[in-house]
Amino acid sequence: MVFLVFNADRQVDTMSVMQTTHNHDWTEGVSSIQPHIGPERWRWRNLALISLATVLSLTVWFSTNAIAPVLEVERGFTGADIAWLTIAVQLGFVLGTLLIAFTNLADLMNTRTLFAVSAVLAGISNVALSFVPGGIPAALALRVSTGMFLGGVYPPGMKIVSGWFRSGRGIAIGTMVAALTLGSGSPHLLKSVFVAEWEITLYISSFLAATAGAIVYFLVQDGPFDVPASRFNPRYFLNTVRARSTRMVLFGYLGHQWELYAMWSSIPVFLAIVFGNRSLIGDSMELASLVTFAVFMAGAALSVVAGLLAERIGRTATTSIMMGLSGGSALFIGFLPMELGLLISIAALVWGASAIADSAQFSTALTELSEDAYRGTALTFQTGIGFLLTIPPIWLTPIVADAWGWGPAFGMLGIGPIFGIIAMLRLRAMPESLACAMGRR
Repeated sequence: MVFLVFNADRQVDTMSVMQTTHNHDWTEGVSSIQPHIGPERWRWRNLALISLATVLSLTVWFSTNAIAPVLEVERGFTGADIAWLTIAVQLGFVLGTLLIAFTNLADLMNTRTLFAVSAVLAGISNVALSFVPGGIPAALALRVSTGMFLGGVYPPGMKIVSGWFRSGRGIAIGTMVAALTLGSGSPHLLKSVFVAEWEITLYISSFLAATAGAIVYFLVQDGPFDVPASRFNPRYFLNTVRARSTRMVLFGYLGHQWELYAMWSSIPVFLAIVFGNRSLIGDSMELASLVTFAVFMAGAALSVVAGLLAERIGRTATTSIMMGLSGGSALFIGFLPMELGLLISIAALVWGASAIADSAQFSTALTELSEDAYRGTALTFQTGIGFLLTIPPIWLTPIVADAWGWGPAFGMLGIGPIFGIIAMLRLRAMPESLACAMGRR
């Protein structure tokens, strides 16, 4: 009932709510639309649903990484092949996000529909790997298509959330990033439990992605700060780099992305070397996979904490602190002796937590500094460019590790946070930064 009313009268209700926000608290407008659920409960309910959907849909991202050792045996893939499977998802995601950005699709069509359709198609592309015979070419094509469809999931999800929050937006998007992190790491948990049945990891992750689409389409609503569909403008995405303030946000995000996905794709390999074939219980629940999952979990938890911190001390300060922690971790973890498994695990948890915790604040800052009508396009463009930059370090890290060891390989990733900190400190010095975090910069 509520869902039908909300959508049938979307244009009228949204306009009234937007007018209300100029002179009153936004929750008054929401209360008039949703009389059966309190305003605070309503926006947090939608955040919980979209976050759950993000967790479920992102399980397909690293599904092949989690089962990489089995694929090497079952399909004859090499270590280089596995790296290219990871790169293929990144490349597909870039293609998908840039296509959406260039066409303004995230602002032209209903965002929930875009999310739902994309999640289902990503699940289909993922599970097809278990049914389609052949070598690496077919697998690469399927991983590219999986990444393309994921481009219609995560950035639109952030737009949906930003439509429900103005105050507290950093916390809300931080929760979204936590969901992305948890979803990305979940295949490692599945693989740890289903050690031998590698297809089960693909089946479950694809089913979860399809479930995510249904949740968003049928249960999630558009927020009061969502904006009407915009006219097509193929040049708008360039505004992100034209404006000095949003350009600094983009540079900071690029520094963050240089490190993050190369760390996520390399840390399972590194921990597998540290722990070998050790298990916690009998011959199941591989220790390396469990520690890897814990690394992702730490990142999910700190993403929420970082959102709370940013609302108190500002986004530029929070991102700089987190990049300082992650960059420092990258510079020394690879030089630790392999026999110090406990110390390496602690360092990996710190690195995993801090490397992702700043991500939401870049996205939030961009929504605060960008024109509302093209918020989705700006988010999608930033995400696409950022993920394009992830490809070189993902490719280089195992090469450098084989040639010179894990110390130099991980140390190379620390360059990104240094670059990002410089960008954030420059943004902090600009008067435009007062638009971030209610003036806390």
